[in-house]
Amino acid sequence: MTDPQAFRVALTGGIASGKTAVANEFARLGVPVIDTDQISRDIYLIGSPTLARIAAEFGVDVLQPDGSLNRARMREVIFAEPGKRKQLEAITHPAIRAELTRRAETVAGPYQIHAIPLLVETGQPDAYDRVLVVDCPEEMQIARLMQRDGVDSTQANRALAAQATRTARRAIATDIIENAGNLDELHQRVAELHAQFLKLAKLRQIPG
Repeated sequence: MTDPQAFRVALTGGIASGKTAVANEFARLGVPVIDTDQISRDIYLIGSPTLARIAAEFGVDVLQPDGSLNRARMREVIFAEPGKRKQLEAITHPAIRAELTRRAETVAGPYQIHAIPLLVETGQPDAYDRVLVVDCPEEMQIARLMQRDGVDSTQANRALAAQATRTARRAIATDIIENAGNLDELHQRVAELHAQFLKLAKLRQIPG
């Protein structure tokens, strides 16, 4: 089990900003990366305690016949009554945090990356030694989102509007990757930050 005080870096950024490319590059350099998006998918697996709590709270009609989550029905429920979203988050957010903590305790390395897209929204930045924000102009996010997901500009703008603003994300950052260039530039910036984080993690280990 790793030291619970291991040096931890939160990685966040807006939709289609390049978080995945950054996370993948840190992983390629050998850094443990724990992705809360993956955790959020895992907690909805058939038979999970979280899914059982959701069914108990919202009724079995939010489940498919095979016991999996009926995501379309769940969306209908939370959109019909705004308060229902808070009820859902009261179940899922603690479950995600608990699983994040569990996974963090099982990995080794000088430091670890926690990829948390909703870091601003969930109010967790103070729990980390560094907060790395991946950022790019909104028009670039929209273009990438349209290309990646096949949505139109209206849908892309709506997706951006549902998240925290660039200003809010940059306000919590200790480090920023300006991802408006090419992949080589992105990798170079990650390499620079990797070297910096290794030094900071080593200092953490020095007594006194």
